[in-house]
Amino acid sequence: MELKRVVVTGLGAVTPLGNTVPELWENIQEGASGAAPITHFDASLFKTQFACEVKNFDSLQYFDRREARKMDIYAQYAVAAAKQAIDNCGCDLDKIDKNEVGVIFAAGIGGIQTFEQEVGYYYTHLEQGPKFNPFFIPKMISDIAAGQISIMYGFRGPNFSTTSACASSTNALIDAFNYIRLGKANMIVTGGAEAAISPAGVAGFNALTAISTRNDDPKSASRPFSKSRDGFVMGEGAGCLILEELEHAKARGANILCEVVGGGMSSDAYHLTATHPDGLGAILVMQRALKDAGLQPEDIDYINVHGTSTPVGDISEAKAIKEVFGEHAFKLNISSSKSMTGHLLGAAGAVEAIISVLALINDTAPPTINFTEGDEDPEIDYRLNFTFNKAQKRTINAALSNTFGFGGHNASIIIKKYTN
Repeated sequence: MELKRVVVTGLGAVTPLGNTVPELWENIQEGASGAAPITHFDASLFKTQFACEVKNFDSLQYFDRREARKMDIYAQYAVAAAKQAIDNCGCDLDKIDKNEVGVIFAAGIGGIQTFEQEVGYYYTHLEQGPKFNPFFIPKMISDIAAGQISIMYGFRGPNFSTTSACASSTNALIDAFNYIRLGKANMIVTGGAEAAISPAGVAGFNALTAISTRNDDPKSASRPFSKSRDGFVMGEGAGCLILEELEHAKARGANILCEVVGGGMSSDAYHLTATHPDGLGAILVMQRALKDAGLQPEDIDYINVHGTSTPVGDISEAKAIKEVFGEHAFKLNISSSKSMTGHLLGAAGAVEAIISVLALINDTAPPTINFTEGDEDPEIDYRLNFTFNKAQKRTINAALSNTFGFGGHNASIIIKKYTN
């Protein structure tokens, strides 16, 4: 069976660095930080009092108040990003077969804010009995963003959610890529959303000692590959990409942004929350992505790394890159956009894939911010070009994006410049 080619024709984003793709890219190039004191709730008694929140989000740009009340904020972000991407792809929805358009949209956690609010109310009003909002379940469950997008547009193709912690939305992209190249859909709206900057989210990650506690200087707290890193910074938002079968895109005169050429998945099979110290799962997933794409290590120009700013994770990923790419590793540009956006958990892979697409289009490697001279980690090889602090212009013909999740889930996706 001949596999079909898959291209990207639309992008949409709601992030801590902007609520549109152009705003996100402008801030990424400038090396801006989205971190600031938490405003979603009173965090004064928490070990971590800052995060990368979405700012100035207006749901009424995308749906009315009645619809908003039926959606957790994570799903609102998802629908907003999807609407942007669908508008961006320039598709006349009245002229396509909606039976052949799917929605595969990820969430690592889902409606945690709805869960907290409803269950919290129940436990503080026990004498009233179990009184819950009738939308409690549909607002909370992690598949509902995909459902909401499908319902809004009448897309009747494959419709589901992927959940693999921080790898969730890269898994969604790979699933969408595979469905299309196998001929099971013409177009898929795919990506991920998350909104876990809540008391339970922050306290839970604090209990794991996974997130930074650098409350005195939030903007510099996410510092991947620096010796003084002390954990990731929580982020939130959504990213959406329109993946489309090449001939379908060409037939409607679509603006093709790039081509998706491969994806890999693996498991560390090692620890609930930590990556394998030698990067075994990371090595395997990048090798599988390259094999699936039919590319050699030398074909890759840029890697958007998982790069969370955790003590073990950054070391193991750097080791894995050297193992997979050999001497070519030192010719790559490598950057962690989480140094700017924070870690968007289940939405991270989608937003980082969008950043990778923009890097490819603009031949610009985004920076890894917050590194200072004298803060080198002796376990990291700084012959690798981490693109510290300033974006770098270079030709990028192919880019790889890594995401690794709690539970040992690893996913990598590769995109290329589109050529006929």
